[in-house]
Amino acid sequence: MTIEAARTGLAGALASRSYTASELLGVMSARLLKDGQTVFAGVGIPLLAAILAQKTHAPGLTILFEGGVIGPFVEAGKLPPSTNEQRCTRRANMLVSITEVLLMLQRGYVDVGFMGGAQIDRYGNLNSSFIGDPANPKIRLPGTGGGNDIASLADMIVAMKHEKRRFVEKVDFITSPGFINGGRTRAEAGLPAGGMFRVVTDLGILGFDEENREMMVLALHPGVTAADIKANTGFELPVPADVPTTEAPAMEELAILRELDPEQLYTA
Repeated sequence: MTIEAARTGLAGALASRSYTASELLGVMSARLLKDGQTVFAGVGIPLLAAILAQKTHAPGLTILFEGGVIGPFVEAGKLPPSTNEQRCTRRANMLVSITEVLLMLQRGYVDVGFMGGAQIDRYGNLNSSFIGDPANPKIRLPGTGGGNDIASLADMIVAMKHEKRRFVEKVDFITSPGFINGGRTRAEAGLPAGGMFRVVTDLGILGFDEENREMMVLALHPGVTAADIKANTGFELPVPADVPTTEAPAMEELAILRELDPEQLYTA
């Protein structure tokens, strides 16, 4: 079978799902979060996943916003457009300054950082700054915000679509560090804590081996094959012969996401 035929088959398999790729990202990401953790969540899928975790298996999860909101109150159908959205301060647990939130991160009180990116490489380095030559980029992206701080000091979960243009051999710019060049290079760069924990995509769940710190496949989503993963990755990505398959999103999980985002601003 050619790569093109494999992609056509994958597109058909994904289209037959009763949920969108973004809903799948939200559900699978939520399942990685644990009760009692403190998570630094960005808007969109990260926030949806964190709220879903709170409403299912992790009621004691604490959500932080970069803008200074601790424990934001998010009403169904009124998702904030940014982490500086002041409407989320109403009925929140606490409101502090951005500096105080980052101090919490630096002092080790944040368990998980949760974000996305335009590019990621085999060592989990993220690019959300620009695509192309730094002197003359093809595309300018939002940049770091607090992304570098979060990735430097906490365990990271990244949620993104699995495409060859995103999963690249080497990112055009390291906005948020993963394991740098693998091995001990992250610690040698002065970042002894944290690191990339999981990458959740619409094809599977990825982790990093303990020695070389290279990306590897931990599980495939229903209907996805090893060939699908390889066809959509821009570098060699090992897939174990006995790789497990994730459990498809439950109707309860999907119902919560759809109630939170009825207009599908983030889950389309």
